[in-house]
Amino acid sequence: MTLALSEDDADLPPLDEGPAGRLFREAPRSVSFNKLRKRLLRQVRQAFDDFAMLKDHKRWLIGLSGGKDSYGLLAILLDLQWRGLLPVDLVACNLDQGQPNFPKHILPDYLASLGVRHRIEYRDTYSVVKEKVPEGATYCSLCSRLRRGNLYRIAREEGCDALVLGHHREDILETFFMNLFHGGRLAAMPAKLLNDEGDLMVLRPLAYCAEDDLAKFADAMRFPIIPCDLCGSQDGLQRNAMKAMIAEMERKMPGRKDTMLRALAHANPSHLLDPKLFDFAGLAAVKKAGD
Repeated sequence: MTLALSEDDADLPPLDEGPAGRLFREAPRSVSFNKLRKRLLRQVRQAFDDFAMLKDHKRWLIGLSGGKDSYGLLAILLDLQWRGLLPVDLVACNLDQGQPNFPKHILPDYLASLGVRHRIEYRDTYSVVKEKVPEGATYCSLCSRLRRGNLYRIAREEGCDALVLGHHREDILETFFMNLFHGGRLAAMPAKLLNDEGDLMVLRPLAYCAEDDLAKFADAMRFPIIPCDLCGSQDGLQRNAMKAMIAEMERKMPGRKDTMLRALAHANPSHLLDPKLFDFAGLAAVKKAGD
């Protein structure tokens, strides 16, 4: 079932001075921005529906890095909450990991100005990553694992039943190709995942949203972006290579990204090679009468 907003819904300005009202007070009133906003809202609601994201949830912890994607996630969720379409309490959380020159004031000042409930947590995982990862190797994997473990802890402490992250369509496709080319397995980034301990859901409501749309949305909303290069740029990352490859596919064959995303939702185990997913040994031809 497709969940759609009416044209009137997309154009309505917030009616009060709650977080959504403050957030969208200075937002553009152009037709193009309203269409963009409407599209993102529709795609997030579709993800809610397809993956039963609202089932049995009362409070979400939103991982807020300060990048365009997490800002966009927060804005869209606040927008849906204002419209009465998200009956969930929201707690925004930034994990300050101790990167050099991290602008500590930006996120708490921004969240306080909106009246968004939030928590800023300091954990010097940067020093751990620098100590454990060999010179020239990629920091991202270990950094991400340490960040996720802390976010799980904070979610429990805040009484949340889900951790909500800002990964989008391109993140999912890049992860799929990284696993395909470097991991030798068919796996992507799920829109809904139960953590290993079994007590928290990880949700990715932006699963259907295009990175380019989120970038345009962030520019229009003038989010105070914090770049993710504070620990030093690392060239030649596998994910960057996948991003460039997918972008080239889309340039040569427009629409391939959406096609590939649809393919991830239409797996056919009997046409793959994994005997754990399909009982190839049990296949048997049935002879027709008279043969």
